[in-house]
Amino acid sequence: MFAVIKTGGKQYRVSANDLLQVELIAGEPGEIIQFADVLAVGEGEDVAFGAPLVEGASVAAEVVEQGRGKKVIAFKKRRRQNSRRKRGHRQLLTTVRISEILTGGAKPSKKAAAKKEAAPKKAEAKTEAPAAAAPLFTAPAGEPDDLTKIKGIGPVAAGQLAEQGITTYAQVAALTDEDVVRIDEAMPFSADQIKDWREQAAELAK
Repeated sequence: MFAVIKTGGKQYRVSANDLLQVELIAGEPGEIIQFADVLAVGEGEDVAFGAPLVEGASVAAEVVEQGRGKKVIAFKKRRRQNSRRKRGHRQLLTTVRISEILTGGAKPSKKAAAKKEAAPKKAEAKTEAPAAAAPLFTAPAGEPDDLTKIKGIGPVAAGQLAEQGITTYAQVAALTDEDVVRIDEAMPFSADQIKDWREQAAELAK
């Protein structure tokens, strides 16, 4: 039996035990979720089509993992305007395994997997906040430079760089190829984008 479901604005044809990667759905690994938007369900020539949804049909699935897709680069350039913009994006994705296709308002027969550790009671909960991740670089002493003068760095990007300890033209100009790789992996900027900033910062730092 197969079903056609809709989630994240996309349609998927699924069967039991299929491994599927969809846009982010809230849930912990091992948790059972249900897709209620079923557009078609059946087997062979006996297929029921919804108008738009099949009444009483749903698809149960187990959350396998939460992750992110590959980085997608968006590049925009204006001819003869000396203007270009490059942004990276990694879509949040959820990997699920289809457990069963349900009809007639049936409920999933499989329950969520038991959690490894029970959640701490409120009285025993730690009062200390988790330590924030250390910045990639150490910000130099003195007044920071206006990084928004580098084409491609807006106020938001400048704030993100400042959080990672990058506040001056000299720092950007002195970034090594290894530094570029570290930033590319930890922040939503591409390596080519950072290298372009490095060239501009070298001129501004003179």
